[in-house]
Amino acid sequence: MASAASVTNLVDEVNCPICQGTLREPVTIDCGHNFCRGCLTRYCEIPGSESEESLTCPLCKEPFRPGSFRPNWQLANVVENIERLKLVAMLGPEEEDVCQEHGEKVYFFCEDDEAQLCVVCREAGEHRVHTVRFLEDAAGPYREQIQKCLRNLRKEREEIQEIQSRENKRIQVLLTQVATKRQQVISEFAHLSQFLEEQQSILLEQLERLDGDILKQQEEFDSLVAGEICRFSALIEELEEKSERPAKELLTDIRSTLIRCETRKCRKPEAVSPELGQRIRNFPQQALPLQKEMKMFLGKWTPAHISLDPQTSHPKLLLSEDHQRAQFSYKWQNSPESPQRFDRATCVLAHSGFTGGRHTWVVSVDLAHGGSCTVGVVSEDVRRKGELRLRPEEGVWALRLAWGFVSALASFPARLALEEQLRQVRVSLDYEVGWVTFANAVTHEHIYTFTASFTGKVFPFFGLWEGEITLLQIQDSNQVSCELDLWLSHLEDLE
Repeated sequence: MASAASVTNLVDEVNCPICQGTLREPVTIDCGHNFCRGCLTRYCEIPGSESEESLTCPLCKEPFRPGSFRPNWQLANVVENIERLKLVAMLGPEEEDVCQEHGEKVYFFCEDDEAQLCVVCREAGEHRVHTVRFLEDAAGPYREQIQKCLRNLRKEREEIQEIQSRENKRIQVLLTQVATKRQQVISEFAHLSQFLEEQQSILLEQLERLDGDILKQQEEFDSLVAGEICRFSALIEELEEKSERPAKELLTDIRSTLIRCETRKCRKPEAVSPELGQRIRNFPQQALPLQKEMKMFLGKWTPAHISLDPQTSHPKLLLSEDHQRAQFSYKWQNSPESPQRFDRATCVLAHSGFTGGRHTWVVSVDLAHGGSCTVGVVSEDVRRKGELRLRPEEGVWALRLAWGFVSALASFPARLALEEQLRQVRVSLDYEVGWVTFANAVTHEHIYTFTASFTGKVFPFFGLWEGEITLLQIQDSNQVSCELDLWLSHLEDLE
């Protein structure tokens, strides 16, 4: 309910500037000010020195035409509503409890219509068959409901506050971990930068020495060749001169001259000595410490020694005894029912999953004509019963091989162009970074990388239709170089 002071302020806003009373039939003139129609009409009829054409606004003195009054109906409605508020404020709080229709004091409450009633209203025909109670009796149950709602709301607020406190603490822990990781990254890169600078200085110094040795041997080679050319030029000149002499002079000492020319063999010098050539060929070996340092910096992938889990295998998949191979069969196997088993998608999971670290495994694919295969990783809670949608939103990050094509099963599947046909697929999982990377295990060609945010255990995943797949064991000696190739190729793709 509006207070008397606020109503008074509103009344002051709708006063006529001429009569200082509440506007009656408000009209607006050209300048935008509002007046009572009667007040403005009388103002225009006041005799004076001004003509009708030069009448001015009583407030701003802007000229206006007497016939330009415009009724302001919206303002008239506002004035009417303010008058009602003024009447209610004048009646006082005691009068507010009276029935507006009959003027009687309100005592009752109708449950059906949710209306407050006086004695006359209660006896009216429309409320006679309704549930009617005294105000206080009717308010009691509602007060109890309000208190119950308040208790529930306060409890939920406390739960939210507890969640807020817990999550804020978790955020602080994560921020601390990020800060620690940041310092580790800075330290590692500082160490790597220092190592690279040292290696660069060492290698450049060795290259400088090789450069100097090459130039030195070039000078020796040029000097030796120049001497040989000079000697052969002298013999050529001597023979040319002798061939031009008369027969008597030509035959003089001819045999000794010919023997001297025939026995004079050219020495064939080498511009670069075999020892220097070997040093140049061996130079890449000097960069091995750099490669080892880079591989240590990138970290080592763990070869995943996985096996297929028969508890998850679809009945149409035949598993080998060592659980390293799966073959598709149109004949259903007598597999016991299990909550973990796929009943529609012809898929199988690895026996063990991962909750962290870097892991890699290789799958050999042998598909029949028209067959297809799916490899990747899935979340532990992936759907096992009914239709399985192969996309990241369903907890599946995988590639599909079918009809000689390879597709990345992203939110919108994308066909990929590869240089060679894919026979062996390397799947690499970096749990913390959130990468699932696929590569050609033979050529190390990068195929595709999914980016995800893992929160639970994930499992290697295999799907098959017409054909077979075999898990290949990874040799540790080849692992580091393969891992480095994967990372570098993926980083190049990101650039």
